[in-house]
Amino acid sequence: MEYKLNLNERGIEYIDISKDTVPALESKEAESYEFFDLSYRSLCSVMFNHAASGHPGGSVSSGRIVEQLIFDQMNYDFSIPHERRADIISYAAGHKALGLYAMWACRNEVVKQSHSDLLPEVVHQLRLEDLLGFRKNPITKTPLFQEFNAKPLDGHPTPQTPFVWLSTGPSGVGVTASVGLALALKDVHGKNAPRVHVIEGEGGLTPGRVAEAMASAATSGLNNLFLHIDWNQASIDSNAVTREDGKAGDYVQWDPCEFCLMQGFNVIYVPEGFDFAQIRAAQKKALALKTSRPTAIVYRTVKGWKYGIEGCKSHGAGHKFYSEEYLKSLEPYETKLGIKFPRFEGDKTPETIEKAFYDSLLTLRKGFEKNAELTQVMGDKVASCVKSFKASTPSLREGAPTLDVLYNTKEISVEHRPKECTYEVGSTQTLRGALANVLHVVNQKTHGAVFAAAADLYGSTNTSGISAGMGEGFWHPESNPESRLFSAGGIAEDAMGGICSGISTMGHHMGVGASYGAFIAPLNAICAKTHGIGQTTLKHRVKNAQCNTFISICGHAGVKTGEDGPTHAEPHALQMLQENYPKGVIMSLTPWDPNELWPLTIATLHKRPPVIAPFVTRPGEKIYDRKALGLAPAESCTTGVYKLMEANGKADGTVIYQGSDVAYVFVEQVLPKLKEKGINLDVYYVACSELFDLLSKKEREEIYPEAAARSAMMISGFTRPTTYRWTMSEKGREATLWPWKDGHYLGSGPGAICIEEAGLHGQAQLKAIESFIK
Repeated sequence: MEYKLNLNERGIEYIDISKDTVPALESKEAESYEFFDLSYRSLCSVMFNHAASGHPGGSVSSGRIVEQLIFDQMNYDFSIPHERRADIISYAAGHKALGLYAMWACRNEVVKQSHSDLLPEVVHQLRLEDLLGFRKNPITKTPLFQEFNAKPLDGHPTPQTPFVWLSTGPSGVGVTASVGLALALKDVHGKNAPRVHVIEGEGGLTPGRVAEAMASAATSGLNNLFLHIDWNQASIDSNAVTREDGKAGDYVQWDPCEFCLMQGFNVIYVPEGFDFAQIRAAQKKALALKTSRPTAIVYRTVKGWKYGIEGCKSHGAGHKFYSEEYLKSLEPYETKLGIKFPRFEGDKTPETIEKAFYDSLLTLRKGFEKNAELTQVMGDKVASCVKSFKASTPSLREGAPTLDVLYNTKEISVEHRPKECTYEVGSTQTLRGALANVLHVVNQKTHGAVFAAAADLYGSTNTSGISAGMGEGFWHPESNPESRLFSAGGIAEDAMGGICSGISTMGHHMGVGASYGAFIAPLNAICAKTHGIGQTTLKHRVKNAQCNTFISICGHAGVKTGEDGPTHAEPHALQMLQENYPKGVIMSLTPWDPNELWPLTIATLHKRPPVIAPFVTRPGEKIYDRKALGLAPAESCTTGVYKLMEANGKADGTVIYQGSDVAYVFVEQVLPKLKEKGINLDVYYVACSELFDLLSKKEREEIYPEAAARSAMMISGFTRPTTYRWTMSEKGREATLWPWKDGHYLGSGPGAICIEEAGLHGQAQLKAIESFIK
């Protein structure tokens, strides 16, 4: 194929590998690869048959691509799957998990039979026995699953599987997070950075977040990123996903080569995507390119190749249980090796199905044993990858970022508030600026471990302040390596969250992304989930593993963003994140006073949740003398919920606040009136509900007793569902105020006007409180 883009002017390489002289594989090597691939494809068929679930088509069509990578092109230590300095293979196409597990199990069996000294402890292996857990829950009670302590292998990959760093599956998230992996490794290792090989199909290129992430990768000069595209033209519903040979695509009017060239990737096209010689030549060519760009290799394949079902019909479906079609898919293996797979007899129960599955796995094991010479060839290749890794293990560059000072010393602590994060009474500061100052201090002390981006709002969200004095403009490994701001591809909240999660995954950095809370909270919800899954499942396998945090700054939050209108002043954003994840996965920060940002942020960072989502407002706020007003000190916020003001003696009532906008109205307009009228209240503030959740039941009861919740009303700058936990009586809930209580979106205008329209201004708050306590 030819392309008319001015590639030379843009410094982009395009190569059709079939136009090169492609050397054939040596005969014994070719025979070994064919044997391994036949075993792999047969295992894919066996796995789907016994699970009656999975995605066989793409698993089969991508097999030879991955085989060449893991046996010939990658540097890694098979004995240490969680080695951060090794090359990475990332299954962005999470639906190919069936193939990933089959590939890993076949490789493990090869190593077991040829180089057993390379085997890590069982928890870091993926054995044939572990395939009994394919798409099975951890509490599965079938006998062989329990006997072999099989790993529960999720329907899409998670780091509970060896050599897997990311949780993938949701559309486009795998590519975006993989870009983050490559960026982090490039920053800490420089020219010798480990390579990140991403497995994806052409359908996986169609989500918008992928285009955003690829733009970021090319702009950021990630020449250690290699995108391997299994172009089989089949998705779930289409057999013509992209344009090809002058014919329109059902979904997009580009082909993958065009798309990648347009994004600024080098492209190598492999017209025969099942030809081991072409695959090897293309991968070697890609690794030898001397450019500052990422590279895509596009392999033309057939989905479900030689499986018996091809195209879109093989995406998420396969042969029926022990059907003639299933048995026919195994005939090539049986004929070639002279080994017969078992046939199923008897009643179909979970136990008998599991036994039949295990007998089929033992047949595969027997095949490797019977072909010891070919197995040895493949095992030697794994040993060669290990040898190559040990001979060229990349070291960290001088002055590389490290989060040790944050997590393993007391240099960054709640108690040691730096001067630049302390705001004098009477001065003015923004919450967004205060947060940036906190992250800037952390950045300086960790040698640049905070990598930040914004959706074309670097100045507006104060994100640029995080990198102040650490290089101007956007990071580039060659032209601007000191900067701590990376280009996220433009107005790209969707990709930004995924990239930030990938940056954080390797443990060298914290990825930080910022935008309007109205946009970034919903658009980062998916990558927050996958990052949470990834970080917590890794702990199931790697002893003493800690979660690595990425920060999603929900800036310009709340009603005070009223000039931008109801599309931007979005109370609903908090509801997307707060308490919507398993305990400890995400912490949503809702401070009201800029002086709360240091203790609250540092306290949550030290808890090491996978995700932190600070909600910070745009306007400048006056710093009040909290002690003089009878308010608790800013450091009280570290318990998540705290008593902002304590009644003198018996309280007339209890009010709980959440949101800077409503809290400032309380301090500036309501509090003086309460004192004037002699109204005596217990007032609480919610700074981080998830931080509060981490306290013991006794501690929570001491801070915010159930009796208080049963007699409290709430005034919130967010949505009604976020108030229910704190108000446990019907009376309290009826009295509670929130922005949409009158049943309509708020109009545009200055913050104070919008607060008044929402019925949250001083007069309305006071009226509601007085009515409630009566």
